[in-house]
Amino acid sequence: MTIALSGPVSAFFDAERTQDLEALGRCFSERAIVRDEGRTVEGPEAIKRWMKEAKAKYHHTVEPLGVSHRDGLTVVTARVAGAFPNSPLDLQHLFAVEGGKIVSLEIR
Repeated sequence: MTIALSGPVSAFFDAERTQDLEALGRCFSERAIVRDEGRTVEGPEAIKRWMKEAKAKYHHTVEPLGVSHRDGLTVVTARVAGAFPNSPLDLQHLFAVEGGKIVSLEIR
C-alpha cells in the first residue's frame, strides 16, 4: 500500500529504504533527536550511526502503512520486518518537523 508522505518525512523513509546514510542525515536538523529502543540519539552524525547499527543488527525493512497528524506531530504507522522477535511489528514513528527538517523522531 502506498501512502502520501511529504517533505523530510518522505525523505526519511526513502533514505531508510535505500540505506543512504548521507540522505538520511540531511533529513534532520543539527539539534535533532531520535528516541528508539530506550535510547536517545542526538545530531545528524549520531543518527546516521544509529541507522547503520540498526540495519547491521536487524537487517530490517520499513513499509509505511498510514499517516495521521496529532498534537503537531506527523505520526506514521509502519510495518517493520527483520531479524528480531515477533517480526513483523507495526510501529509508530512520531515526527516533529520545523523549518523543513526533522527535529525529533520517536519510534514506539
